[in-house]
Amino acid sequence: MIKHLCYILLLLTVGTTAIAQDILKDTRVTLQSPDKRITLQFYQKQMSPGKKQMYYQLSFKNSTVIHESALDVQLDNHLSEQAMALKVDRHEKWCENLLIKHITTASKDTSWQPLYGERNIIRDHYNSATVEMVKDDNPIYSMLVEIRVYNEGAAIRYVFPENERGTYYRITNENTEFCLPEGTLAWHASWAQAPYRLLPINNWPDESERPLTLQLPGNIYACLAEARMVDYARAKFKLSTAKRNTIVTSMYTPADLISPFGTPWRVIMIAEKPGDLIVNNNIILNLNDPSKIKDPDWIKPGKIMRVMTQTTAAAKENIDFAATHHLQYILFDWKWYGPSFTFNSDATKVAIPDFDLPGIIKYGKEKGVGVWLYVNLQGLYAQSDSLFSIYKQWGVKGVKFGFVQTGSHRWTTWIEDMFRKTAENQIMVNVHDDWRPTGEQRTWPNLMTAEGVRGNEEMPDATNNTVLPFTRYIAGAADYTICYYDKRIKTTHAHQLALAAIYYSPLQTLYWYDEPARSHNEPELEFWDHIPVTWDETKVLQGSPGQYITTARRKGEEWFMGTITNDKARTIKINFRFLPEGKKFIAKIYEDDPAVNTATKVGMTEKKIDAATVLDVKLVASGGQAIWIRPE
Repeated sequence: MIKHLCYILLLLTVGTTAIAQDILKDTRVTLQSPDKRITLQFYQKQMSPGKKQMYYQLSFKNSTVIHESALDVQLDNHLSEQAMALKVDRHEKWCENLLIKHITTASKDTSWQPLYGERNIIRDHYNSATVEMVKDDNPIYSMLVEIRVYNEGAAIRYVFPENERGTYYRITNENTEFCLPEGTLAWHASWAQAPYRLLPINNWPDESERPLTLQLPGNIYACLAEARMVDYARAKFKLSTAKRNTIVTSMYTPADLISPFGTPWRVIMIAEKPGDLIVNNNIILNLNDPSKIKDPDWIKPGKIMRVMTQTTAAAKENIDFAATHHLQYILFDWKWYGPSFTFNSDATKVAIPDFDLPGIIKYGKEKGVGVWLYVNLQGLYAQSDSLFSIYKQWGVKGVKFGFVQTGSHRWTTWIEDMFRKTAENQIMVNVHDDWRPTGEQRTWPNLMTAEGVRGNEEMPDATNNTVLPFTRYIAGAADYTICYYDKRIKTTHAHQLALAAIYYSPLQTLYWYDEPARSHNEPELEFWDHIPVTWDETKVLQGSPGQYITTARRKGEEWFMGTITNDKARTIKINFRFLPEGKKFIAKIYEDDPAVNTATKVGMTEKKIDAATVLDVKLVASGGQAIWIRPE
């Protein structure tokens, strides 16, 4: 062990010496987080005469998280008439000959109140640096590197100021690197709804989705994420072919842009406990623009269920069930307006028999239940200029976007335009299939949730469910489509019950494959009946990706908790130190119990608890536990 440690120290010493010899000292910027636990260094190195390269390093409590890594963006300058006149080499790397003209540092500490969320106040606290550079000492082409260091992590992006002589830019590649310590493991997923695998930083089968959660040596956790990807092409993560243990951003397509513009933020979150990555995901919201909706009173979070049989009678039955169980919405899924994968279907006309949509909407309004409609990409693409205004006239509350295209710059700007159009018509949105958010819900809070998750449409196992909070949910709300009665569920019912507290979604889908007739109004459904979908406070009490998790969320004076395990049984302890001292509470506990005489086998007990209480919990394989806590 001592020999191994000495070897590591030797490597660090040699590496530091080599770096120091090449750094252009006037280019070095050192930024610390407000709590001084995170340190980021930015600098240029002289690679050869006339060629310089930008780099950064990142450490947490003096432990390296990111070794020296390149910052680089490539442009196809040949497409610019100004670049042609200046005889700029189109194959030259844009960042190779940038001259630093000025470095500005600043600090910010403000708070803002989201319309809804996992907490009711979000602090935006960071130290920043802006590095102003020009190409070949020619002010016609300039670029800024913006850096922010939060207590939660760091963020970097490239900004191109307005250029009156050459406004058009084509970014062909972004080669931002993340060189990680030896032994780092990554939770790799090949696409947005793929299963996760814990892999070393070598020999990946393909690129990985973002956010990308990392387990570093020394019990440090990190997450590579993307924020404010609103006018650009999506970037996944690939392995460098030139540098060991190095991940590189990989753009889906080039991005054609007009100055001024900024690239998406590349975010590196850092924590000592994996649950802190979940709690700290407000960093992604902070890197997005404030809300553009001036009067958001029409945006109402809530719980929703799908109407499986699309008839007037079934719709009213679902509305009655929703009203009884305190659900705010019902959804009519695809094919209500005809075949979805064709431009021949008209998404403003009902195409199925015995379906009185105006009557259903009226009946729902009387019962306090709103209606959402599914529209596939073809309908959205062809009819969006009039579609949402028509739905507003009908009294429709929201639209579920189906099978949207993702990745390219074209489709990124298209979906951002859809958020604007729906907002103008007071329509809420749920985006399904491969799309994932990057904090846009701050700017467009009518974007309630999105899929991009391996949820109950595919009936994943319990292990998958314990990975998701530490990976996909860091990006923001996800529509897992929770079920309860369907026989294909691979977990216990208490596990499904607990997901409503663990998985955040201000539009929370419950009873996805279920119908009212399957329910026998089991007493444990009161947990779903009363659980909110937005929160004043969120705490991840314990857990590890792929193993288990306990999450507690507060609304007012009440707490709702969820605990789930993977496919292995385990015994854990839950303490309630988060409760206010000196106050008594009643905890209603819902857990797996084979002795209960119901098909769901969920038992219910009550206990008096306070901040000193410690609960021993025995979880069956693929099981879970839910707790509803109220003041005594």
